[in-house]
Amino acid sequence: MSSEHAGNAGPENTEPEGAAPEGTGAEAARDGGPDTVEDGGADDATDGAAGDVADDAASGVAGGVTGDVTGDVPGAASVVTGEGPDADGAADVWDVVVVGAGPAGASAAYAAAVAGRRVLLLEKSELPRYKTCGGGIIGPSRDALPPGFELPLQDRVHAVTFSLEGRFARTRRSRRMLFGLINRPEFDAQLVQHAQKAGAELRTGATVTRVEQHGPSVPDRRTAAVVLADGETILARAVVGADGSASRIGAHVGVKMGQVDLGLEAEIPVPPSVAEDWKGRVLIDWGPMPGSYGWVFPKGDTLTVGVISARGEGAATKRYLEDFVARLGLAGFEPSISSGHLTRCRTDDSPLSRGRVLVCGDAAGLLEPWTREGISYALRSGRLAGEWAVRVAEANDAVDARRQALNYAFAIKAGLGVEMAVGRRMLAVFERRPGLLHATLTGLRPAWNAFADITRGSATLGGMVRSNGLARRALELLDKRMDTSSGVGPAGRGVTAKERDASEPEGTDEPGAVRGTAEGAESAESAGETKGTETGV
Repeated sequence: MSSEHAGNAGPENTEPEGAAPEGTGAEAARDGGPDTVEDGGADDATDGAAGDVADDAASGVAGGVTGDVTGDVPGAASVVTGEGPDADGAADVWDVVVVGAGPAGASAAYAAAVAGRRVLLLEKSELPRYKTCGGGIIGPSRDALPPGFELPLQDRVHAVTFSLEGRFARTRRSRRMLFGLINRPEFDAQLVQHAQKAGAELRTGATVTRVEQHGPSVPDRRTAAVVLADGETILARAVVGADGSASRIGAHVGVKMGQVDLGLEAEIPVPPSVAEDWKGRVLIDWGPMPGSYGWVFPKGDTLTVGVISARGEGAATKRYLEDFVARLGLAGFEPSISSGHLTRCRTDDSPLSRGRVLVCGDAAGLLEPWTREGISYALRSGRLAGEWAVRVAEANDAVDARRQALNYAFAIKAGLGVEMAVGRRMLAVFERRPGLLHATLTGLRPAWNAFADITRGSATLGGMVRSNGLARRALELLDKRMDTSSGVGPAGRGVTAKERDASEPEGTDEPGAVRGTAEGAESAESAGETKGTETGV
């Protein structure tokens, strides 16, 4: 459920996109250190979020960007610039323009503004605005927040109930907080405020239609043009695309998505007696479709209830949500909001930049493939994008700009990319054997302890696989039994041999040490789960 910390940005077993000059990539990764539907998902898709209609609606939303991304602007366009004309009358240029004011965009704007650059943050909506998202803030998200940021927590989670299609429910508890829960409107608005305090300028109601790096709107090779729906052209030395999972800036860069999932969610107001039952506890239900699961996140007098599964299962996903709500005894309460969104994960070879344009968060397809957690990926990739956009803006020629952009890609791949590779392997196992993972989490204390450490941010899934021989060999054993070498799971997703190798160090240790653990989990799965509550860590 998490990614590498800033301190784990080392370059081991990861190569940048293209050949950066010797020494630059590794040093850049250490400097910038990859620190997290940009959103927990895409922009709001539908009010009813019914079946594949939600798929189509969510596909057409682009978190602040619409229209074509390529091509020149016909005719004249007004130019919006940073601080007025230069002495010779030439238009001034923003150092960095960020498109999209979600967690990724706000983090990028903050990072660039803190570095002393003139930054313009564009958002098509008025703030605050609702976003479809569970709102879980895990340790890596918390650690990537700006200094002095006070989380607007609605609840603090100390217990997790796991169930398998409503059966074999078991609650695990922790004396220490596992993670926090927030509402996205307040959280996003507060991030934007921090960016503004750092010096970034915000423009809402600004819909971007395209970005250009050549043509009459672009005065020189050091400049990119961001074109708004009303014809205005904004010039910048560097552009960061953080415009959601259906990103048009991502299309300009050439981002390729290899995994698309549909999430449906309802915000359900409940009376105090029901809210008290859920206080401090979340529910995770492994669902009936391959790779699907549901959740209940309590936020004061409202429960956020949602499900997610592979795109193309719209009707089944809607039915799962309806059955899930009814099973929980919540069908009698009217949702205040019902929405749908698509989450998208990048392919391993997908680009993260083009010229002076970088992408981050959902626009880059950066999120955890198994849990589809995106806030931590948005915050960390956004911070990195802002830091490297500053260097791109300072580049005097195309060669230097490309070098800095490649270093950004290297930093992302060395951290978040490794996490995603492990997440894809976990998803492939989960799609085929959800009962095995349920039995492992509920029946084996080391598995629960690992879950708790990951959510708190004291460990990462990728770090465990890379450094812990027990965890690595357990996943290797599951890989063999699931035959993930084929590269796909039953939902058409999975891992490639390249991704599997990228998530593992060379050599092995503790040979055979994990056999008992894996077989113990299988035995627990076969025997079924015992209902009850156990104090964990």
